[in-house]
Amino acid sequence: MELIKPKQKDSVLLNDIQSFESNTGFKIWWLAQSGFLLKWRGKYLLFDPYLSDTLTHKYKDTEKPHTRMSELVIDPAQLSFIDIVTSSHNHTDHLDADTLIPIIKKNKDIKFIIPEANREFVVNRIGCPKDFPVGLNDGLTYEHAGFKITGVPAAHNDIERNEKGQCKFMGYVVQFGHFAVYHSGDTVWFKGLEETLTAYKIDIAFLPINGNKPERKVAGNLNPGEAARLGKVIGAKLVIPHHYHLFEFNTEDPQKFEAQCYQYKVNYKVLEMGEGLVYP
Repeated sequence: MELIKPKQKDSVLLNDIQSFESNTGFKIWWLAQSGFLLKWRGKYLLFDPYLSDTLTHKYKDTEKPHTRMSELVIDPAQLSFIDIVTSSHNHTDHLDADTLIPIIKKNKDIKFIIPEANREFVVNRIGCPKDFPVGLNDGLTYEHAGFKITGVPAAHNDIERNEKGQCKFMGYVVQFGHFAVYHSGDTVWFKGLEETLTAYKIDIAFLPINGNKPERKVAGNLNPGEAARLGKVIGAKLVIPHHYHLFEFNTEDPQKFEAQCYQYKVNYKVLEMGEGLVYP
C-alpha cells in the first residue's frame, strides 16, 4: 500500500510554521494522529505529538501489527521552538519517547503538561526528572506563554482515576486572548462532557473519529457521528477530526465525519497531514 503523502512536510512545513505571523488570529497544523501544533503571537503549543515509528516496530510480527498508512511529516528534532507540549494519557501515540525526548532536548524552557496521575509512568518512559512535568487534574489550570490550560476528564473507554481521585485520561481546554480550543485526547462520550465543555465557548474542538470497535482490541473513541454531534451540542465554532489515517487496523474514513457534520449543520475542516489553518 502506498503511504498517504502529507500536504506539507519537512522543510516546507517548517517554513510555513515559522513564517506565520498575526496580531488577530492563530494558526494550527495537523501533524498526524492526534498531534496538533498551535501558534499564537509567536508562541507554540504542541498537543500530543507522535512523530516516529515506535508502535510499528513494537508490534511487528504480532497479532496486532501497527501498519503505517501515512508518511511522517517532520523529524521531531526540527521542532526547536516549542513553548508547551502535552500528553493526554500514557498510550504511546500520545506519550512517545522517540518523539518527546528530541523535542524536550531542543527546547530547554519547554513546559510538559501531563495528567498528574501519570507522573511516575511518564518520568520512567521519558527519562526526565520527577519534577519536570507539570501535572494537571480535571478542573486544575496552568498558565504559561499566554496560554491557560485546564484539564478536563476523558473516558478511554472509561474515566479512570488513581487512588487520589486523579484522572489518568484527560483532555485539555486552552484559553488564550479571546480564543478557546479543546483537545480531547482520546475519549468516548460520557455523562457531563457536554456541560463541562459548553461553559468554555469553544472556538475549535479537536475530536477523534476512529470509533469504538471491540474487535480492534484497543480502547475506543468517538465515532464520526458522535464527534459531529458533540461539536454541535457544545457550540464549537469549528470541529477538526483526528485519530485516523495512521494505522490500518484503527482508522476511519473522514468523509463519514463530513457527512455527519452536514447532517448536524456543524462547521468543520478536515485537514491533510501537514496542512495549516488560520483562525478565524
